[in-house]
Amino acid sequence: MAEPKREEEKVIPIDTYRGESDETLQETSGGREQADPPAGGDSLAAELQKLRAEKEELMQTMIRRQADFENFRKRTERDRHEEGRRGVERLILDLIPVIDAFDRAIQAHESPVYDEYRKGVTLIRKQLWDSIARHGVQRIDAAGKIFDPHLHQAIERVETEEVPDGSIVTVFQDGYLFHGKVLRPAIVGVAVHPGEGGSSAATEN
Repeated sequence: MAEPKREEEKVIPIDTYRGESDETLQETSGGREQADPPAGGDSLAAELQKLRAEKEELMQTMIRRQADFENFRKRTERDRHEEGRRGVERLILDLIPVIDAFDRAIQAHESPVYDEYRKGVTLIRKQLWDSIARHGVQRIDAAGKIFDPHLHQAIERVETEEVPDGSIVTVFQDGYLFHGKVLRPAIVGVAVHPGEGGSSAATEN
């Protein structure tokens, strides 16, 4: 009995199948890689933004600290200067009575016999005055001026019409300023016109 005829089997080369498979995998893989976004890109951008914000904050803090230090330095320097000035002011207040004593000594002996004495005392008085004047002391020039309660202290009213009402006609004691501040007011006598009750400024004192 004859055997049935078999169909010839079609043989597919393994290399061909493998090559097509590899190409397909490469195309699929390549497409997927192109479609996927770069890994970690968003996190890097966020980190960079955070670092920039921290840098800006540190810069602003440094600027504020520098401004605070500059203000502190200026305030300290100003306080030290003011303290030094107050010390000089206290010393000058102690020396002003010495100036007064020299003035009284010079005026006490007007006889020609005491000319040499007056010259010596006047020279010493000038040396003392020059020393304190260099620190900002000024004498209040009161004679003949209109009474000013901020600079003068009236202890006497003089009735007269020879000068304007309220004029200073007598200076009993000199007054002094220290950098524009009154250390001691000038003690004065003020002219008052008869029947007018005196100037209001002098009456207040």
